[in-house]
Amino acid sequence: MTRSYLAAPDLIWTGHINARSEVQEGFDRGRTVRFYDTTLRDGEQAVGVVFSADDKFRIACQLAELGIGRIESGFPRVSPEDTKAVERILAANLPSEIWGFARAVKADIDAHIELGTKSILIEIATSESKMKAYGFTRDKVVARIKEAIAHARAHGMRVNFFPVDATRSDLDFLRAMYQVAVEAGAQEVSVVDTIGACAPEAVEFLIRQVATWVGPDIPIHWHGHNDFGLATAAAIAAVRGGATWIQGTINGMGERAGNADICEVALALQCLYNVPVEMDLTKARQVSETVRKAGGYTVDRWKPVVGDALFTRESGAVASQFHMPDAIEPYSSKLVGAGRGIVLGKKSGLANIEIKTKELGLSLPEDKFAEVLACVKDRSVTTHALVSDDEFRSIVEAVAAAS
Repeated sequence: MTRSYLAAPDLIWTGHINARSEVQEGFDRGRTVRFYDTTLRDGEQAVGVVFSADDKFRIACQLAELGIGRIESGFPRVSPEDTKAVERILAANLPSEIWGFARAVKADIDAHIELGTKSILIEIATSESKMKAYGFTRDKVVARIKEAIAHARAHGMRVNFFPVDATRSDLDFLRAMYQVAVEAGAQEVSVVDTIGACAPEAVEFLIRQVATWVGPDIPIHWHGHNDFGLATAAAIAAVRGGATWIQGTINGMGERAGNADICEVALALQCLYNVPVEMDLTKARQVSETVRKAGGYTVDRWKPVVGDALFTRESGAVASQFHMPDAIEPYSSKLVGAGRGIVLGKKSGLANIEIKTKELGLSLPEDKFAEVLACVKDRSVTTHALVSDDEFRSIVEAVAAAS
């Protein structure tokens, strides 16, 4: 069952210009956009990241809570640890569909068959560059994908055809490959921007082309990367073009510049385009933290959706408007389950002092705010850091004692 989410209008403060018809036209709002998460496979391809089987199981459980429609469990032939992870995820009976990943290789597919995977994404290169790198000819690619899809279908599996480097493929050959895949039994197809080289406008064009090639009954997935910083924009364009599934990862992790960040895509679709999505963004920060800890990396404090400092204010000019969130934020922190707060540092102003004293329950006459602010700024400049709550208490006590 699809779980549809659409942010309440009173929690979105993006202005009237987004409501213009030329911005909003082209989207099918009668259809909920769904997400296929590949954190456990494509995300783990980020350099230096190694998830344990326990990590993958924990992440999968939280992805299901997030509302992800499909979770790619992994590639069991990589290692025994990956096999164990796929086994545990399949056995958990999560509300999300569990999909497997395979090359167009019989042994890859058999590994999933043995584990009980019911749905599988099968990849093969279709661009001249990738085929040359693998030593494939066009005839070999056609033969291998026919055989692989037929083998999976013979074992009752649902198949998504995943043409690697589709966006750099010869369009005539790409069209032929989609048709070959569908005739062989693929029930779904992906449009794959393997090296993140496709402009958003080109994405929309290609999705529309593929839709005419495969027909209205074949769901289309978009799989994009972020090499030009346009992964979210490309995913939005794909939805406008008719894609019903967006593939990506938590935190946008992945090889090179990473994959599309599915939480960012979900936020933009809801808040900027009024498109319903299958994702409970109030759970995004929790799963983001779990993935970061398991992967041993951090994200920028200012990262959309999950950044630690998104709703935290240091600037005095901004803090003076803190009582009106819509004056300083484009959407409510409630949408992503985040708290709001004030911190103290070099850029703080009198408003920060007032808010922080109330927050900590401190007694400080208003005529002492400027003196305390001067001490806060001095401490921050000296330490090259924010002033902690304990340090602030000490400053307030010292100023009060000197009065």
